Amino acid sequence: MSDSGHESTQPETIDAQTVEETVRKYDQESTFRTQLGWWKWVVFALGTALTAFQLYTALKGNYVSLIQGAIHVAGGMSLVFLLYPAKKAWSGRPGVPFYDVILCAAALWTNFHIVSDYKRLTTQTLIHGFSDYDFIIAVLGILLILEATRRCVGLPIVVIAALALAYGYFGAHIPIFGHAGFSLRQLATESYYTSRSIFGTPIQVSSTFIYLFLFFGVVLVKTNIGGFFNDVAFALTGRFTGGTAKAAVVASGLQGMVSGSSVANTVASGSFTIPMMKRSGFRPHFAGATEATASTGGQLMPPVMGAAVFIMAEYTSVPYNDIIVLAVIPVTLYYLGVFFGVHFEARRSGVLATPREFRPGLRGVIKRLHLIAPLVVIIFLLLEGRSPANAALFGIATALIASLTTRATRMSGQQIATLFESGARAALPVIAACATAGIIAGTVTTTGLGGKLAGGILDLAMGKFLLVLLFTAAACLILGMGLPTTANYVVTATVAAPILVQFDVPLIAAHMFVFYFGIIADITPPVCLAAYAASGLAGSNPFRTGTTAFKLAIAAFIIPFMFVIEPSLLLQDVTVTKFVPSLVTAIIGMAAISAGLIGFRPDGDPPAQRLLLIAGGLLLVYPSILISAIGLAVLLTIVVIVFLRSRDTSAPAGA
Repeated sequence: MSDSGHESTQPETIDAQTVEETVRKYDQESTFRTQLGWWKWVVFALGTALTAFQLYTALKGNYVSLIQGAIHVAGGMSLVFLLYPAKKAWSGRPGVPFYDVILCAAALWTNFHIVSDYKRLTTQTLIHGFSDYDFIIAVLGILLILEATRRCVGLPIVVIAALALAYGYFGAHIPIFGHAGFSLRQLATESYYTSRSIFGTPIQVSSTFIYLFLFFGVVLVKTNIGGFFNDVAFALTGRFTGGTAKAAVVASGLQGMVSGSSVANTVASGSFTIPMMKRSGFRPHFAGATEATASTGGQLMPPVMGAAVFIMAEYTSVPYNDIIVLAVIPVTLYYLGVFFGVHFEARRSGVLATPREFRPGLRGVIKRLHLIAPLVVIIFLLLEGRSPANAALFGIATALIASLTTRATRMSGQQIATLFESGARAALPVIAACATAGIIAGTVTTTGLGGKLAGGILDLAMGKFLLVLLFTAAACLILGMGLPTTANYVVTATVAAPILVQFDVPLIAAHMFVFYFGIIADITPPVCLAAYAASGLAGSNPFRTGTTAFKLAIAAFIIPFMFVIEPSLLLQDVTVTKFVPSLVTAIIGMAAISAGLIGFRPDGDPPAQRLLLIAGGLLLVYPSILISAIGLAVLLTIVVIVFLRSRDTSAPAGA
């Protein structure tokens, strides 16, 4: 398709109503009330107060973990009951029903009980035990957290948490993986008044680091600096074959790293990129799959990497500043795999460069290059050894200052007034997920279930390392289909990662393994919500969009196995003789696998040839010189066959 085939000089976008309907259909986090009435002022006050508290403690220093977490959860849960109805279908009803007002007040009351009576709850109860009043508050607090999580995150994680609590209570009656069991009083008070369950590591990290980076993402959106990433992407890649799709990959990756939701990022970016891809000649299902794959991968993109990476730093004791460096090679391979798939589809479909009239001028982008300063500041400070909270604060300040330089990024008075409230709204699903995931992680730890499950998987795999990896990956994918990224990582890091460590896998490699598979569940059929959301915008078949996203993201299913087998790809025990061959053969292998899965000839590719490409690619990505050499031989054989075939078809008929 040539540039001259385009009639309009204005890029097509999907209307706001369609975008809103799509995100509310596929993203539980977006099913909030749309007609609050005068209650919007209460939401404004609570949201502003919560963000102000987070910024104050980031500047002045955090309170002890239990108090910091209780205030964090109090603000989050109270807002959830005002914003999210008991049923998704009720989100359009005006006002807030009285029972949700009562639940909002109860959420504040149960958490501020911890704040107001902290000294007695943490010292005197060790001698005298918890009172009946403490027990009632704990039970009520747990139920409120589970209900709030159901409303803004979804039912699956609540079911798992409820099963975890039931396992803790009925442990003595369970024949498989049983334990001594806890009384109801022990279970409730242990879960609510210690830093080992609800207020454990996930909430501690959420109330310090994660909230600030989510607020940073809100600032980028409000100031439209995030939109500048689109312009950078189109200016850099739009001139190449399949330029619209390649630009979508870059833009969605940049925007997705500060978002904790694959679905929300897919819809936000896809409203612009999907129509552009379709208009340039990509088939609807491929356009949707490209956007879903790129947006989901954004959570693997340094320096922010969604939200779970902050918890990873706490679990592994590897500084966050180091993790973002270790993640560079895997995420580069991921996006190279997506680029290869897009390129081969573009060649096969005859999609050329993005028309010049749809591409931002490189000179204009360079003039606005200062808008990338917030990300540069964050990366620089992290590499300098500053804390994530400190880097986030400076990133927020830099973004606000940079936004004043152009009219397009300058916030209106209303946007400024609601900025703190918007920050709180963005954090609610993460707060709820972290609190509920803490219940699961706490139960797994205190009952010894993690060790029992690890032993069960080892027995099932008969001690075979590859089978252990496959079973662990499958468990992460299944959990990821029902849990948000942060909660999924907390659970798999507690249960699955220790299994890999038993096989002498480096700790950070084990955690990155489960982290990757938890994230890509959003584009793994049959429950691939990011792909389904993209199909809603693209007007394509949802399942076909999901399977295409799976093909494009094939690198994400292979890379974790690679860096577990060869940790030098995670910059562990790096030597030139290990690292360089592994990286080079991995890149060539990714290209071969993508060519085999997508195809690359307009007139079609023989199935046997595509299967050989996939097989050769898999052999190439395996970090072994001998096996990679066999894969390279297979690939070279196919190249020779294709060359001879093309020469035969281009020869004159009478030759």
